[in-house]
Amino acid sequence: MTERCTRIEAMLAAALEPLHLEVVDDSAAHAGHAGAQGGAGHYRVRILSEKFRGLPVLARHRLVYEALRPLIPEEIHALGIEADAPGERASPPTFIDT
Repeated sequence: MTERCTRIEAMLAAALEPLHLEVVDDSAAHAGHAGAQGGAGHYRVRILSEKFRGLPVLARHRLVYEALRPLIPEEIHALGIEADAPGERASPPTFIDT
């Protein structure tokens, strides 16, 4: 796991108190991509938290982005998010370029 992934995990853990958290660095697959040329990376996050209960997908993504705001866009260029509450079925990640 990269140092940046560790920081992403720590920031999400502090803000969302996840029961499960997985951060994957997909940056190598996007080498040469215009947004990645400045050193910002591509990541996928799978997070399970009670804080998502009853919230629509957009509100869940906003919580994740708010937690990671200090890293966007200088360190995070693109972020795929799976954000679920306990007992929900996981949805496919949504990829958004920042």
